[in-house]
Amino acid sequence: MTALLIWAVALTILVIIGIVWVLDLQSRLRQLQDRYKNACAVGGDDANLGIAVDNLAARLAETNARTERLVARTEQVDAALTRTLQGVGLVRFRAFEDTGGDQSFALALTDGEGNGAVISALYGRDATRVYAKPVKGWLSSKALGAEEEQALAEARDNIVQQR
Repeated sequence: MTALLIWAVALTILVIIGIVWVLDLQSRLRQLQDRYKNACAVGGDDANLGIAVDNLAARLAETNARTERLVARTEQVDAALTRTLQGVGLVRFRAFEDTGGDQSFALALTDGEGNGAVISALYGRDATRVYAKPVKGWLSSKALGAEEEQALAEARDNIVQQR
């Protein structure tokens, strides 16, 4: 009889352990279901996590494609900007001793690669003379005066400062 009592107690303990184990598994299952519902809620109105992941993957692919298009467009704009007016240098000076003030000037207008022109105006009491000299790669095929060289150097320095 004592052996029968020991078996009964042992089986009762195993049944209690089994019940606790089942309750623990149910609790874990409920937690997983809650996580699944929350994951689906993050994906929007989709009832299926797989659909939510597919939607996110499609949005990511669309974003990557747009980023590639923007990078290509930025490279085009950068290439075009090197050919736009970027360097400006202005030097005012007195060309003739008999005139007052710094009425004469040398104006350098260049792109990012040093191509453009230097425009000079020499002011005198009776007349003003205007000259334009081409510039290519920061050099001119025409002889430049000191003020014109200074204006060209200012234009180059302005471009360097912008970068």
